[in-house]
Amino acid sequence: MNPLNIAIVVGSLRKDSYNRQFAEALAKLLPAGVTTTFVRIDDLPLYNQDDDANQAPQVKRLREQIQAASGVLFVTPEYNRSIPGPLKNAFDNASRPWGQSVWIGKPTAVCGISLSPVGAALAQQHLRLALSAQSSPTLPTPEMFIQWKDGLVVDGQIGPDSQEFMQKFVDAMLAWFKRFN
Repeated sequence: MNPLNIAIVVGSLRKDSYNRQFAEALAKLLPAGVTTTFVRIDDLPLYNQDDDANQAPQVKRLREQIQAASGVLFVTPEYNRSIPGPLKNAFDNASRPWGQSVWIGKPTAVCGISLSPVGAALAQQHLRLALSAQSSPTLPTPEMFIQWKDGLVVDGQIGPDSQEFMQKFVDAMLAWFKRFN
């Protein structure tokens, strides 16, 4: 089996995003030999079907990174009880043109951080719904609805109180991705 390459898509564009910090800390829980690619979504043009025949270089890059990945980890906040606009835009750009979606059959995992105790639960459910429409097999459990609190990420690492739970998620995600590769 080839080594796993995990594409990580962070739904927040904010420089000091809690979700970015969390995603970077989760990546450090991966075993040696597993590579990661943080997928850039902040420079994508708004999806427009008129551009399907001549996609922007940024869209081509996005599609290539998703295609090359063994699996995709989404780490997203919740905006207005749904996923952030830039994440939806990236998802749409990668799913088009019709019949050429890079999500089809691509294993995925979803998690997110929020200041709210519900931990981005609705955003994750909306993203799971969109992924199911693209026939993207999504890790069913464990689900991670995480509230950001001091100590969750310490010096770029998952804090000691959360490490065991987060490692279970990472291990389940890896096993899920291996099933499809």
